[in-house]
Amino acid sequence: MTSILFLSVNPFETRVALREKSRLVSYRAERHRSSSVVGNLYKGRVTRVLPGMQAAFVDVGLSRDGFLYVREAGGILDDFTDIFRVDEDPGPSEVVDTDIGDLLRQGQEILVQVVKDPIGTKGARLTTHITLPGRFLVYMPTVDQLGVSRRITDDDERARLKTIIEEFGGGGWIVRTAGEGQGGVELESDRRYLVQRWDQIQASADRTHAPYLVHHELSPVLRAVRDTFTSAVQEAWVDDEEAFEEVLEFLETSDPTLVPRLKLYRKSTDLMSAFGLDRELEKALRPKVWLKSGGYLVVNQTEALVAIDVNTGKYVGTKSLEETVFTLNLEAVGEIVRQLRLRDLGGIVVIDFIDMEESAHRLEVYQALETELEADSARTQLLPMSDIGLIQLTRKRTRPSLDRTLSRECPYCHGSGRIKALATICLEIRRELLAALAAELGEQVSLVVHPEVSHYLQGPFRELLRELEEVHGVQVILRENPVLHQEQFEIIG
Repeated sequence: MTSILFLSVNPFETRVALREKSRLVSYRAERHRSSSVVGNLYKGRVTRVLPGMQAAFVDVGLSRDGFLYVREAGGILDDFTDIFRVDEDPGPSEVVDTDIGDLLRQGQEILVQVVKDPIGTKGARLTTHITLPGRFLVYMPTVDQLGVSRRITDDDERARLKTIIEEFGGGGWIVRTAGEGQGGVELESDRRYLVQRWDQIQASADRTHAPYLVHHELSPVLRAVRDTFTSAVQEAWVDDEEAFEEVLEFLETSDPTLVPRLKLYRKSTDLMSAFGLDRELEKALRPKVWLKSGGYLVVNQTEALVAIDVNTGKYVGTKSLEETVFTLNLEAVGEIVRQLRLRDLGGIVVIDFIDMEESAHRLEVYQALETELEADSARTQLLPMSDIGLIQLTRKRTRPSLDRTLSRECPYCHGSGRIKALATICLEIRRELLAALAAELGEQVSLVVHPEVSHYLQGPFRELLRELEEVHGVQVILRENPVLHQEQFEIIG
């Protein structure tokens, strides 16, 4: 699989894009004035304990208090210096039945990590189960757990890596995808770096009082390199010399084999535009996504869930209806997963495939979706397909979706995606005019409307003005104001 990573950096934002098989599959834009806080470690102070929700609010110094669920608060002790001793930590699976009041009290100072950025009116989501990602490893000092990335599929390689990390001790360890093929020397070097960093974090936390930022995550460009620039990426383009040197220094220390693949984009034209990524990105913000066959998807993101509908469109197939539907559903699977990754959609996702009669076809589409999701770095849970072709899944959400990042709520429709029909507006105008006539406003009135409404009143709905004049005896003088919202109008006597 040919993969290319693009890193565009300017004083205002950092943009990261990943292209696989000549198609954009991931895009992230981080504005420097509103950078992500995911991964940051804070010494926070508990402001409220909510037994009814088994959660607590924690002041970490952000604009809103963070939210800590009881299952993320295991292992908290009265003595701050002992909060993260492994032998005291019962682990996430054993603290679910524990009462939040037994773990936390108002005013208590604790060390927490942000796992989800503030979204809308919600504060940051917090955890006390710290994870420190390195180049090849993830260190979890508060739990005793070992694992290997699910993207590493070779059984022998998984066993080899598991054997290496079993010797590490001192907390939990996970081998990242980039660790595939690495030897014990490289993994040990990453282990020492992460343990040293944890010691520094603990020392800093002991010296300070809440709320305080104890540890800041890497810059957006280095975070992208650490998490995305693996051996599977053939090239990585950077369009800023300072960022290029930063990435080069990072790679020389962490993975020198990738240095030859790093390239500096020196042209004056925009990096994303030069490679056609902007055009692909524009399509990602549209609700309708066309498939090569002529079918299409409709992606609707709501507050509660994401709905994805599969439609035949222009595709008519060549054999039977069942084969046509089955072929189109299989094609849609790859595009659906691409859209999930590209738009960074999270939470509950409901996919409405076109109905298939044969259970074998439903099973094959489900298995194809399961396989495609293995390439997705976000954690997903998939439920079997229902008899009517619906598949439900959950995808872990740690930051706002691409749509929420790059766009804002429409001031016309206020997020509904629809405004009143022209005929509806005209009939409202009629009711208001008759009410004004009953209030003896006068027999001649000026009606100020949006040009679209004016054209409709003088065209398809001209009978309305005629009826007002001939039946009700009111003469309407139309005036246009393009500044008005289409649903707004003014009646002047």
